[in-house]
This record gives sequence, C-alpha cells and structure tokens, in this order.
Amino acid sequence: MQQGLRLLIKLVLEFAPVVAELVQKRSQDSLALNKYEPIEAIPRLLKALNTSNQQSSYVEDFEQEKIFQQQLIADNHQTRLIIAEQERETALKLPEVNKILDSWPLKLYPAQILDRTNYGRTPLKIFIAPPQVNFDQFNDNKDEKTSQIELMLAEGLRNFLNKHYSLHSEVRPTELLAGAWDSKRFHSESSIKALFGMLKTEPILILESENDGDYLNFRIAYWGLGQGNYYYKTIARLPYREILEESAKRRALEWKKLRDKLVALGEELEEINQIGKDNVVNLAILEKVEKWNEKGIDISNLSLQYQLNRQDFEQLCQVLITYHCLVAGWVADVYHLVDRGVPPLLPELLPSLLSDTFDLQSVQIIASGYKQVYQALENERCYWIPELALQLAQSLSHLSDAYGGKLRSWANEQLNYSVNTWLQLRQISLQDSTNPLQAMQSAVSIKDEEYVKKLREYFVAVGDSQSIADVEEILNCVANLKHQVTLQHIVISHTLTGHSEKVTSVVISPDSESLVSGCADKTIKVWNLKTGKLIRTLTEDLGKISSVAISPDGHYLAVGSCQHPKSNVKVWNLNSDKLLHTLLGHQKPVNCIAISPDGQILASGSNKIKIWNLHKGDASGGLCQRICTLWHSSAVNAAAISPDGTILASGSSDNKIRLWNPRTGDPLRTLNGHSGEVKSVIISPDGEILFSSSADKTIKIWHLATGKLLYTLTGHLEEVKSLAISPDGEILFSGSADKTIKIWHLRTGELLQTITEHSGAVNSIAMSKDGQFLASGSSDKTIKIWQIN
Repeated sequence: MQQGLRLLIKLVLEFAPVVAELVQKRSQDSLALNKYEPIEAIPRLLKALNTSNQQSSYVEDFEQEKIFQQQLIADNHQTRLIIAEQERETALKLPEVNKILDSWPLKLYPAQILDRTNYGRTPLKIFIAPPQVNFDQFNDNKDEKTSQIELMLAEGLRNFLNKHYSLHSEVRPTELLAGAWDSKRFHSESSIKALFGMLKTEPILILESENDGDYLNFRIAYWGLGQGNYYYKTIARLPYREILEESAKRRALEWKKLRDKLVALGEELEEINQIGKDNVVNLAILEKVEKWNEKGIDISNLSLQYQLNRQDFEQLCQVLITYHCLVAGWVADVYHLVDRGVPPLLPELLPSLLSDTFDLQSVQIIASGYKQVYQALENERCYWIPELALQLAQSLSHLSDAYGGKLRSWANEQLNYSVNTWLQLRQISLQDSTNPLQAMQSAVSIKDEEYVKKLREYFVAVGDSQSIADVEEILNCVANLKHQVTLQHIVISHTLTGHSEKVTSVVISPDSESLVSGCADKTIKVWNLKTGKLIRTLTEDLGKISSVAISPDGHYLAVGSCQHPKSNVKVWNLNSDKLLHTLLGHQKPVNCIAISPDGQILASGSNKIKIWNLHKGDASGGLCQRICTLWHSSAVNAAAISPDGTILASGSSDNKIRLWNPRTGDPLRTLNGHSGEVKSVIISPDGEILFSSSADKTIKIWHLATGKLLYTLTGHLEEVKSLAISPDGEILFSGSADKTIKIWHLRTGELLQTITEHSGAVNSIAMSKDGQFLASGSSDKTIKIWQIN
C-alpha cells in the first residue's frame, strides 16, 4: 500500500513547473469557427435570369434573345465550376473531419460540454479515463472487475468532489463527467489534441490510467481558461499487480491468526480451511516463500500466483481513488487560485485524505509543488504568499510524524518561506544572526494579529517552545499598538456655503490661515480657515475649476480649468489678487495641478502633463517657462511631486500610475494594480511612500523608490476621489463618492473613523501643515472645516 502511495503525489513535482509557466503566460486564444463565404456567382446568375425573363416579355429580336441565352449558359457553366470547386474542397476536408471523429473519446457532444447556461463561475470539468485491465490473468473468476473498478473509482471521486469542490459551490466549483470517456475508442495524444481543439475555451482536467503489463501508467491532461496549449504527460507508473498481491498477503496473514484461534478452541483444521478458501492457498504460498528464504533460495524469478478476491480489488480501487482525489483537488486549487484568487483547500484536507498510509516522499512532493505555484504568483499576488505557505505548514504539522524529524523539517521549510516572505514585503532584511520572529516585532501591525496567532498554533503543534515565546512577544507588540491607537477626536469647526455648484478642489495655505476652494460654478473663493469667513471671490473668466494649488511660500495660487476650450492654468498672486499669467497649451480639460514642495515646479495634467518653471520667465518676460511635456495615452486625473522634486507621480484613467523625472521628462516606472481609474495620488512627507486612490474603491500604498505595492486599504463603497496625509505621516484621510471621509492609521492599516456629515460626494480633502485642520469639499456645494484634537 505504501509503495503504491509513494507514487501517488509524484505528479505534483513534475506538473508544478508547467503550472508556474501557465500562471505567468496567459494566452488570449479563442475558438475559431470556419464558415463558407456565399458563392459570388449566384447573385450574378439570378440577375441574368431576371433580366432574361424581363426581356423575353417585350424583346422580339431573335438575335438579342440568343445573346441572352448564351450569357445564361456561360453563367451557368461558371457557377457549376465554382460549385465543383467548393465540393472538391469539402471532399478534401472530409478525411480530416473523420479523423477528428475517430479520435473523439467522449460520449458527449461538444455543445453539451460547452453549455454554461446554468453556471455562475466556470467550473473545472473533470473526466476519468479508467484503466482497461484483464484481471482474469490473476484469477479464474470471470466477473466484470474492470467495470467494477470504473464505477468504484467514479463514486469515490464523486464523493470527494461533492463534499469539497461541488459543482454548486460558489467558491471552487468542479464538474465531474464520469462515464463520458469511451475507453474503447481511446487514442492517447490524438484524443487529447482533438479534445483541446474543440474545448480549449473550457478548463479541463483528464485523469487517465492505462494498462502497461503489471503497471498502470497514470497520465493527466490539463488546460485552463484561455490557454494556448495543453499539458499531457505520463507522470507515474502504479504497480497495480503488486498492490493486489500485497492485499492478498495481508488477508492470508490475518486469516492465519483467526485460524490459529479457532484451532486452539478445538475446531477441525480441515473444516476451517474450507471456510478460508483463497486465504488457505495464499497462506501456503507465503509459508513456502518464508521456508525458501530461510534456505537462501532466490525466488525473485518465480511466478507466484496468489488468488485474489473482491477485497483485493477494492483495495486497489481505494489507492486509485486517493490518487485521483489528490490530483483533482490539487489541480482544482491551482485553477481557482490562478483565475479567481481563491485560497487552496487541499492542504487542509491532507491529514484526513492521507490518514496514516502516506509516505514521506509524497508529502515532500506536495509541499514542493505548492511552493512552486506560490513562487509563480509572487509578482502579482505577493501579499498572499505568507498566508498560503503558513496554511501548508500547518497541514504538514498535523500529519502523523511517523518518520522522526524529517516531516517537521519540511513543515518548517514552508513556515520559513512564509515568515521570510512576510519580512521581505515589509522591506526588512535579515542578517545571518537575526531571528526572523524577533525581526517581525519591528514591523508588525494590528492587521497582522490573525497571521501571528496562526504562527503560534503551528509552533504549539510542533512543540517549539522557544518560537512560542517569540510569537508571544509579537502578540504583545500588537496589544501595545492597539492600546496606542485611539480614535482621532474630530469636530466640525465650520460649514462654508456660498458656492452654487459642486466644490471640486480645496487647499489650505502653508501658514494654516487661509482656505481656497475651486468650484464648478466657475469661481474661486478664499476663506479664513479659523473663522470660516469669506475673504474674497475670484471670477476672471475661469471656466469650471478642476483643481487649485498654493506654492509652499504662500505667494502663488495656481488654478486649473476643465472647461474646453478655456482649458488652461492661471497663476495668481495670492496676496494681491493679481493675475500673473495664463498658461496655454493644453488641448483638453486640465484635470489636476501640482506644485513641488520646493516651489520651483508646477505640473498640469490633461491627456498630457506639462511641466512649468514657476520662477523663470519665457521669451516675452512672462512668468512660468515650460520645461517639458509628458505624454499620456489617457486622461490624467491626479499628480503629485516628491519632497525633493525628483519624482512626479501621475494617475490616469487607464488605471495606471506613472513615475517621471519632472525636470527631464524621462519616464521612471509604471505602477499597475488598480482595476479602475486612478483618482488621486499623494506622497508621504518623508518621500518614501506613494498613496493612490481609485474608482475601484481601494487605496493602495506603494514603496516609491522600488514601485512595490505594500498594502491595499478597502472599506469605501464608491470611488475614492481624494487623499490627504497628516504632517507626521501617521494618519491618512480619504474622501469618497460614497459621501464619507475615512481616517486610517498607516502603521497598523486600521480604519480609525468614518465621517458621514456630507450629503454628496466628497471630491477633495486637504490637511493643514500644522495638522490641526482638515477641509473637505463636496458635491453638496459645501465646504466643511474640521478641527483635529
């Protein structure tokens, strides 16, 4: 039994690199349908016929009628030639069609398999190609053991899938199509190729066992959604004869124990042997083998015919069932993980599925196979790896440790992979002498509490007292963070009214004394931040305002207009209300503007970004010389410049964030991660972190220097339109179309508070430099000033 199961998981190690390749290369192939074009001569023929009929009614001239008839004959002949050519092409294709049909191994039509009318998620379709073995060579009984094995195999796999991967599952659906494989017409690679040609749009797994002497060659064929090719390979040779005979031997030895007990009770040996039937024969063979071995006789070349019964075939079926369940569960996990992001389930099932009959090599191969899949996912789903690897480590730790410390070492390998990936994601490098668990203390957050508790469960299971103590220290750090983080006390200081349409942008002056608001009503208003009183209104042919920005010295106010053809940027002297310059050049609405923290650069974004020097005049002596133009393929919704002025970040309606050198215009990097338009980008006060918000309702946190996605904040119900950060870089504020402002603690990722005072979308928020005030502009036509204690 153990030798049979030793091969049970061998397929995973061989299959995993292929899966990894499929994860990274997702082709966009679709099923092509060939159709005949209409015969061009037929419309011409009909025209000729109609013309002939019309002419015959009134043309009396015999020669003219003759010409028409000759033309009709010529067209008729040409049409026959075209039809003959079409028939010739059809005849040439018929052998190909017949070959496909000859190699089609299923009892179902493609239309029945391709039907998705009753599905939500696309299930993985699983076919069984059962073994065709002549078991009569082992036994004189002529029962139909082959068909019995097929039925038992299908029922065992059916029970497993219905329990864990049901067709009706909304998470991991699979569809077992047992009995669909016509084994008598099976033609190996030709059938797989025929299936792939017709069913390449469907995720398919084929589990095939084929007789090869005393072995079963176990093959799998697999392709996922949109794959450009299929995987098909013999991955294991299962010694089914040995499994059957080992079962017969075990029965004989168990019979011997029962026989000896009956003899001891005074029963007649002859009567007992009549009851024992094939056990008596098998026991006699075993006793002869034992005697010959004692005499030193080599019996390896002897053909010993053990008698088999139903129990032996059921044992073989159980091995095959376990084999098929493991493969089906593993491939289903890979399919749903890659295509839907669903965490694997099979690692949790291993203890119950393998029970005490597993061997060590099988467990190692499973662990290696999953790890290779996880490594293939590191680029696009790196934040999933710690949880996935820890899940597998926990599963291995719960298996019976019948082989000393080897099993624990493989479980520890997965555990170390999990912890090291966790540290790498947080930019923590380990020295040779550093304890990874101790290093976690410096980066742990409240949101990591569940992960750390699972670490503790693992170390308790393996009895690692030192690591348990280290994990307890990490949990103490989490408890301290919980104690330190308190809700910010925010109260409304003023509600400002006066705009007649939605407020699109607000900004607070560097001295935290003034607030400037831009509105779709084509006005700019300047307010006293602390009293809420209106100071003045600017209305000089502005168009609808998209954004406002104030230079760090407080001298300049830049205003962007999104009303075409008045799309432009105007620069004012904020102290004197004098219009200094109008920056022209944008052909489409200006959606955003940003001024660098050093006050040297102004960036304005429409479908392209223009970079201006605020303090250098152009040839006419005016203000703001254009430095360069950066080309975007889609509308630019947001822009931000790093504190040192070396990086410009722009967010676009193509869901991407691009990083530039604002002085040279050189592109630096493109950040992909959002699934909706990027609405806002800001950079932390220390210049290390980039924050972005999107129409996909999320906020993403990026490492600016490397472009690595660090974290995703979720909680808003509509697009997140604006972001602001506290001066110490600890608190993030987000305004959304869901009419709320959310407050986040960045070190822990915890949502501290949700403000629901606005009755319209929150389009813009701004934080004062002293950290005491937050301003929010809304589609409800109001501006609210919040005081933060």
